[in-house]
Amino acid sequence: MAIESHHITVSGLNVEVVRKDIKNLHLGVYPPHGRVRVAVPLLVTDEAVRLAVIEKLPWIRRQQMKFQNQPRQSQREMVNAESHYYLGQRYRLRVTERPGAAMVAVNAVTYLDLFVRPGTTQEQRGEILSKWYRVQLKLLILPLLEKWQSVLAVQVAAWVVKKMKTKWGSCNPSSRRILFNLELVKKPEQCLEYIVVHELAHLVHRTHGEEFIAMMDTHLPHWRMTRELLNSMPLGHDEWGPGSYLEE
Repeated sequence: MAIESHHITVSGLNVEVVRKDIKNLHLGVYPPHGRVRVAVPLLVTDEAVRLAVIEKLPWIRRQQMKFQNQPRQSQREMVNAESHYYLGQRYRLRVTERPGAAMVAVNAVTYLDLFVRPGTTQEQRGEILSKWYRVQLKLLILPLLEKWQSVLAVQVAAWVVKKMKTKWGSCNPSSRRILFNLELVKKPEQCLEYIVVHELAHLVHRTHGEEFIAMMDTHLPHWRMTRELLNSMPLGHDEWGPGSYLEE
């Protein structure tokens, strides 16, 4: 748990410094605008943080440029021909008003059909689609958890799908509880698998230290490429805060 958080300026960059009871320094660049955050052990000085940031300046600038160039969706209006994503594929929304229960269906590789009662509002349409996304994501997560819990010899106590503005996923090693961002259902399946493995690995190694990296390298050798793919895809309308996986 963080016991101190403050900001310093390094080469014109505003850097958040968070001191925790950890062993290694972790530097991250986060969407949507490339905010820089450094988590450090309790006794690491601000001067040491400055040196670490200066050493990584070229990498930081590259990540910030990626975020600046990253496409973002405008707020969805839930109308015909609007673009929506599912498993990395872009679909055109096709809204059909009819009596009966609401439902969503994927039509080949072109349309995402949304069937609603006449007079359904934009907000209601969005909630119907969101509920469908949630069900689909849970169905995708289940077999991945079964597979990777066995491979990594770990066991989750609970997991939840949640709308999050800060992270693709989150793990509490103490409670063995994992959160998955609902937005993952819009990304390619390999991105979801990467997040599943990433969060399960935190049940063994709490931080992104050398042992954590070694575990990821062993079990998911191409995880860095998948991370880049995930962090390059369109972000939703909501603003993001700390927690992407662009960490060094």
